[in-house]
Formats: sequence, C-alpha cells, structure tokens
Amino acid sequence: MKLAIYKEILKRLQGREREEFSAIAQHYRVSLHTLMSIYSQDYQKKMKKTHQRHHSVEAVDDYFQRYQARISPETMGTVLLRIAKEVDLAPSLLAKIILEHHLALQSAESEPPSRSYVNQLLKDPCQISDPVLANEVQQCILNDCVYGPVVDSIRHSVGFEYENKLKRTLEEKGITFIAVDGHVVNWVESKASFGDELSHRTYLRDQFWSYWNRFGPGMVIYWFGFIDELDVNADKGIVLMDHFPDSFTTLQALSDRDR
Repeated sequence: MKLAIYKEILKRLQGREREEFSAIAQHYRVSLHTLMSIYSQDYQKKMKKTHQRHHSVEAVDDYFQRYQARISPETMGTVLLRIAKEVDLAPSLLAKIILEHHLALQSAESEPPSRSYVNQLLKDPCQISDPVLANEVQQCILNDCVYGPVVDSIRHSVGFEYENKLKRTLEEKGITFIAVDGHVVNWVESKASFGDELSHRTYLRDQFWSYWNRFGPGMVIYWFGFIDELDVNADKGIVLMDHFPDSFTTLQALSDRDR
C-alpha cells in the first residue's frame, strides 16, 4: 500500500463508526482485517499521546464523579460508554480508571489495588462486588474494538492462526532456506497486523535486526499489508511481504542446479 493511500484511509476513518468500516474497506479494496489493523494502530497512538491527561488526578476525579452522578439500576451498562465517548477515551481504558478508583475508595489500606488484581477483575467483571459497576465494566470491554481482554484474546488467536499458517506452508514445501527475488532468506517472521511506520520501526529495533545479527537475512510477512515505502532494507537483508511468496528458490533447487 502506497503511503498516500494509507494517509487517505486514516483521514477517511476519522470520526467513523465501526459500522462504516466495511464500506471503506471495499472502497479501497483492502480486507476488513487490514482496515481494523490500521485503525487500531492509529487509535493506540492517540491514546498514548493523551495518557497523561486522562490519568491526572483531576481527570480521574471528574470521570468518577460523572459516573456516580449518572448511574442507576435503569442505565443498563451505558454510562461509562457514554462518558468514554464524551472524553474521547477507549471504553476499556476508562473502565480500568473507574474500577481502580472505586477499589481505592473501598479499600481501608493505603496501598492502591495491585495491577494483577485489577486485570483479574477486568477479565472477569462478575467478580466485582458492585453489580452496577460490574455491568458497566463488562459493557465497556464488549464494546471496545482496540483495548481490553477480549480484544487481547482475539489478537493473540489471530496471531497464532497466522503463525500456524506460515508453519504449515514451510513444512508442506520442506523449506529451511529460500531465496526470494534474489534475496537469501534464512528466517521468516509472521506479523498478523498492518506494517505502519511506527510499528515497523519498533520491530526493526527490537526484533528484526536482532534476527539479522543472529541468523542472517530474512523475511517479514505483514499479513494485513504494509506501507510500500517502508520496504527499503531488502538489500541489507530484511525483505517485506504481505503473503508467502509464490515464487522462490530452495536450497535443494540451488544445489541441483549447480551439479
């Protein structure tokens, strides 16, 4: 995908509801997986930039007061979702803020609730003693397409699915070494995501160049596509693809040719 198209898609996604994503994906002839990956990455960048503002003492107090002022048995788990939209914060992130503040107020101890305990309650809101809050948290998790334990599980499952897909392909073809478009490939990394500038730069720094140092040249498959202009390291030893290559040369084929 060209950088210009990527930027155009990001612009089209701004302010759109999830129900509109399918039409946008069809317009740009990309899969819904690709579109959701692009949206999620951009949304995560936004949340990171605003993290400090949303987690200030003033903001936490404000969000909690809004929540307390609006809850009732009749709200049916919609209060936090509405507040999340008002303050432009992911529902699961707001749910975590409210839950942590609720637990801190309920606790007689000076220490705040542990991260592991909070995460346990987010994974299973039924364990939250306050039934209204439990329902609110549950609805936030179910209606968040970027953050939360449900999304994490789906992301993990999709990643595992594509890793298995790659493994099966390599096993079926009996591949331990290949050459793609004249580039030697000693390792293949599977990424069930879209390769944007930030994620690719991070992977290069934390992962890909380490593989290159240990195993030599390799290939990265971004199953949901990548920005074409990022594919600049093929000659240095890292090839980018959005699928397993249809045309390649195996070590056995090279050996047979040289006989």
